[in-house]
Amino acid sequence: MSEKKEFRVLIPDEEYQIIEFKQENLPAVGVVNLSLIEFEPKEVFSWHCSIMINFENFIENGMPANNDVLIAEKFEDFLSENIKGADKEKPNALFLARITWNETRELIWRVYNAKIVNEFLEKIIDEKKYPFQFDYRIDDDEEWKLAEWHLQSVK
Repeated sequence: MSEKKEFRVLIPDEEYQIIEFKQENLPAVGVVNLSLIEFEPKEVFSWHCSIMINFENFIENGMPANNDVLIAEKFEDFLSENIKGADKEKPNALFLARITWNETRELIWRVYNAKIVNEFLEKIIDEKKYPFQFDYRIDDDEEWKLAEWHLQSVK
């Protein structure tokens, strides 16, 4: 029988850095939560949740039009509140990054209980409660390999 580990986790205050880069000759803008670079114990938030939103209206270079940005930000707040959960002292997820590129925006969290997040996202999809089409995936990533690029891009 395996023993269940116990951890003392201090939830860091979110601190952001904006990154700008080019990918496939298109501009990209990211916001990365710097407080997760040194965060431990990483294995508590072992799930990597990525939501990819598809914008409908864009300006040049695949960047979203202002109205889409405003709608997306409200949707992002709604997602974040529900993915993190009501308990701010013991959240179910930590915000990692937001990347806007080529008519899309990717939102990424590190998650403690993936089942809760999956059920929430499935409910939104079933009830069609979303302003933009989106896809998501939740991957088991105890080593935080899927977060490496984001956390290294701000060093």
